[in-house]
Amino acid sequence: MRRIASFFLALGTFTAAAAASAPSVPGREAVRATTLANGMKVIVWPDRDIPNVALYNWVRVGSRNEAPGITGLAHFFEHMMFNGTARRPPGEFDRLMEARGGANNAFTSDDVTVYQDWFPRSALELVFDLESDRIAHLAFDPEVIESERGVVYSERRLRVEDNNLGALSEQVQAAAFVAHPYQFPTIGWPSDIRSWRMEDLRRFYKTYYAPNNQTLVIAGDVSPQEVFALARKYFEPIPAQEPPEPVRTQEPEQQGERLVVVRRKAQTPLLQYAYKAPAAADPRGPAVNLLVSILVEGDASRLHRLLVEQTKLAIDVSGYWHEGFDPGLLWIYLTLPEGADPAEVQEVLDGELDRLVREGVSEQELRRAKNLTAAAFWKKLATIDGKAQLLGEYEVFHGDWRKLFDAPARYESVTAAQVQEVARQIFDRRRRTVGVLLADEPTEET
Repeated sequence: MRRIASFFLALGTFTAAAAASAPSVPGREAVRATTLANGMKVIVWPDRDIPNVALYNWVRVGSRNEAPGITGLAHFFEHMMFNGTARRPPGEFDRLMEARGGANNAFTSDDVTVYQDWFPRSALELVFDLESDRIAHLAFDPEVIESERGVVYSERRLRVEDNNLGALSEQVQAAAFVAHPYQFPTIGWPSDIRSWRMEDLRRFYKTYYAPNNQTLVIAGDVSPQEVFALARKYFEPIPAQEPPEPVRTQEPEQQGERLVVVRRKAQTPLLQYAYKAPAAADPRGPAVNLLVSILVEGDASRLHRLLVEQTKLAIDVSGYWHEGFDPGLLWIYLTLPEGADPAEVQEVLDGELDRLVREGVSEQELRRAKNLTAAAFWKKLATIDGKAQLLGEYEVFHGDWRKLFDAPARYESVTAAQVQEVARQIFDRRRRTVGVLLADEPTEET
């Protein structure tokens, strides 16, 4: 335990040289935040370069907050929130925003549902009116609900049932977690989509779409004072609700490798590794992200060079770390050539991961990963959309938007030894789930 504790301490301690070599993030002094009387937090980053605004509303609800019988509801509400209120018919939200030059979108994950608006500053008050309206007065029209139920099921068919990658990933994730609700697919299980009841929907909306379960982030051509005034006018009258029940279930320690084999109509086999990995707020986070970059980011990454270029064992290699509220998964995805033997690929891949754990990464690999990470960070931060997104991510997943401004120094301070240590902790075969998708063997006709 002493070794792990000292490792955490090392990650949290920046050397003066590392901090000095990472450029500071400008704008921290301009950001302002307030919490409304009903518990909604509002964060504002003024940026007057262009007369536009980006708004992100982070709702703390995802498939992590569901249970058997109601899986998929978080994603379903992503659809429903565009389908009318007591004041406005379906389609009016988009029509009014687009008429003023705005656009919108939304996404749902295992942990959150996020609503995004981009618009000229002249539409600021309209957007506050629209957003607060659907939080306070969402319509529950049975015909609309049934229509959207069909839309969601069609989306499931497209992304999972007719998609080999999605079908295998869903089965691997369900096998990787035996207790924690991360086992549920964000889009929902088919029988649950068909059987959601009106009382399920109303209860879910009241619980999770309460203002005290949301964080509103605005970046662009605004002043904090005008945003706070509009937030108090449109959002503060919405009453708070009892906080949602916390997710108390902790996934028990995995004690052996799990294997999922799926047979489907396919030309190219698929191989997936899902290792148990830390939560987003874990101090090891920067080292984990750099490890993933070293392994799979770009043609110069370690696994691309080995498996795609040198051995020709894979057509494509990718991966990512699920950064959630709770410990999740680090994924490695491989698309294999037609007729390939996944066992042969596994042998080579396992040998490379073992070598990384044993020998570590080179300073050149680490420098490349840091450069890629820094380039992506600064590119995103150059836009008002990126500012709103990053502020929200750090506030919601890391507990404080201010941590955004220390991110370059935290990444620059990571050492090769720390990357090797997180590789040792994560790449434990006893704590992984392996998924293999093979072409279904044709049946003989009689």
